[in-house]
This record gives sequence, structure tokens and C-alpha cells, in this order.
Amino acid sequence: MRVHVVDPSAFTPPYDHALCRALAVAGAQVELITSRFAYGEVPAREGYEVRELFYRRSLGKAGSRLRRTTKLAEHVPDMFRYRRAARAADVVHFQWLDVQWLDRFLLPPRPIVLTAHDLLPREPRPGQARAQRLLYEAVDAVIAHSQYGRGQLVERLGIDPRKVHVIRHGAFAHLAHQPEEEPLPGELRGVTGPVVLFFGLLRPYKGIEVLLEAWRGIDDAELWIVGRPLMALEPLRAVAPSGVRFVPRFVSDRQLAAYFRRADAVVLPYSGTERFDQSGVLATALAFAKPVVLSDVGGFGEAASEGAGVLVPPGDADALRSALAALLSDPERRERLAAAAAAAAAGPYSWDEAARSTLAVYRELVGGRS
Repeated sequence: MRVHVVDPSAFTPPYDHALCRALAVAGAQVELITSRFAYGEVPAREGYEVRELFYRRSLGKAGSRLRRTTKLAEHVPDMFRYRRAARAADVVHFQWLDVQWLDRFLLPPRPIVLTAHDLLPREPRPGQARAQRLLYEAVDAVIAHSQYGRGQLVERLGIDPRKVHVIRHGAFAHLAHQPEEEPLPGELRGVTGPVVLFFGLLRPYKGIEVLLEAWRGIDDAELWIVGRPLMALEPLRAVAPSGVRFVPRFVSDRQLAAYFRRADAVVLPYSGTERFDQSGVLATALAFAKPVVLSDVGGFGEAASEGAGVLVPPGDADALRSALAALLSDPERRERLAAAAAAAAAGPYSWDEAARSTLAVYRELVGGRS
């Protein structure tokens, strides 16, 4: 089967490459259609082809207004160019379509799968949520990463339940087995006490304010907040208690391994929102067999049910503080959670399982079109 995995803006290179690798191992002929990733290196391709067809003339620095503007100017011509390229595929699997109101009219005449990484835009512009719903209606199949996500798509958005499939987000095992890894920054290498890691893009819905409040009263440990900021950091720094370190920058795959290996636990204190389903940071924590403290939002509860995490109510700093303190004081419990995380990464959250389920969706669509 000839498969195109398409991520025009290269929003999720780790996910794109892991899925392509797993589909290729499962026997598909795979090509990743994307654009140049502006923030650093991407995973090496293994068994599939990569074509950077989108936004080849974009100007400006990553994340700048100039870059966004020039990408938008290129979007329609590039989508038409891809429609022609899509003739070589049996099925097209979009990971992201960022101009929702327009993209549903530009889809190629092939069976189309769309992964709902965000059930709805998390910080929507006017009309964007409605456009996302119409886009779901325009494709042939939608992938959600949890039963929660499927419920939101079917019950809240009214998407045809026959087209919504649950395929769990694979654990990024390749990140834990890289041939070349970079060490921690010098200022972190001398830390000897326990470390709790918050990792990923720093955004308002991720509950960093609640986490900082929860950290008050936790002694003899450090909290590392690591990732590229998409929000103002000055207010966070102003209220941060002692024992908190900020590393506010993009961290490459080769660099992140050192952070996860050093961490005694990972925390995801995300706020409650019906737009949220799953997290690549959770998938990374599972791959490194790390115990996780999670807000009970989106599909996090389904991962915690595997025994890999501790759930707390979203927005509850006291509950979060108690969960973190209890975990830091109990090495045996951390070992049990770590073992469950490793089992989940090798089983229900493995990319082998994700590829098997994804290929089943493709075959159903291709057979139906035939």
C-alpha cells in the first residue's frame, strides 16, 4: 500500500517520523510530505522517503510574523501542487491542516485520514472551531488518541461515529535509544537531589502557574521547567519558589534524553479543556520509563489506568503538591510506576500497535473506495 503522511508545517516531526517508520516496518510504502523544520534537527528517516514540498520560499525566523505571512501566501499553491503529487498514493494521512476553513476545499481526491492531535484549536481565532468541525466532516476517517477524544468528537462535535477511530499515541522509544546524545547543560550536571521535570512548549493551558504554587513546601528536590516559551515568563519567574530552574529554549531530540534520564518523575499539570486529548510529552515519559503525575484531563486517565501515572484534579495545587511529595518520598512506588510505564510503552502504547491499527483503517478506506 502506498501511503502519504502529510504534515505541511512540520508541527510534529517526532510523531511524523515515528509513524512513518512503524508503517514502513509493517510493510507499507511510505512517503512523508512536509516542510523544513525551522527549530533544529529531525529524526533520521528509516525505510521511508521524505519530501519537503511545502513552504519552500518562506522568509523570516521560526515563529516570526514574517514567516507566518509568507507561509500563508504559499499555502494554496502548495496544496494544489500536493493534490497532483497525491495521485501516487493509495491513501493520504494528514497530521495537521492549519488553514481549516480553506483546507477542506483543497483535499486531494484520495481516501483522506486526519489525526486529531488537537480536538479543536486550543487558542482559537474567530470561526476556527467551526471550520475544524467542517474539516472533520470532509475527511474519510479521523484518528483520536483516546476514548475520551473519540467521545468529544462524536458526542460534542457530532462527527459520524463510523469514521472516528481510537489509536493510541505511540511512546517515543527511539528517543531513549539514540546513538548520539548530548549531556545536560553544565549548570544542571551538579544537581544531586531528586528532580521533577516539566517538559515541552510553555503554554497557558499547561498549568505552570498551578505547578509553581504546588511546589511551595517541597524541599530537598528541584523542579526543572524546560521548553520553548509561547507565553510571558516574567510573571512565572516572579512567583517561582526556591528549587525551580527554567530552561526556556527549544530542546532537540539529542538533548532531551539527558533531561528525561536525570528526572525522578515527570509532571503534566495541564488545565481542564475539552479541546485536549493526548500529549507527546507523556509519550516520551513512557518511553523513558518515568513515573508521571498527571492532571485528570483528556486521555491522561487512560494512560494512568495502565499503572504508569498518578492522577490529580486539574487546577488543584494542594492535590498536586501532595502527589509530588508522596512520590518523591517513596522510591519503591516510583519503581512500580516506572515498570508500568515501560510495559505500556512496549505494549498498548507501542508504535507497532499504532501501525497495525492505522493500516487497518487504511485498508478499510481503500477497500471502500474500490
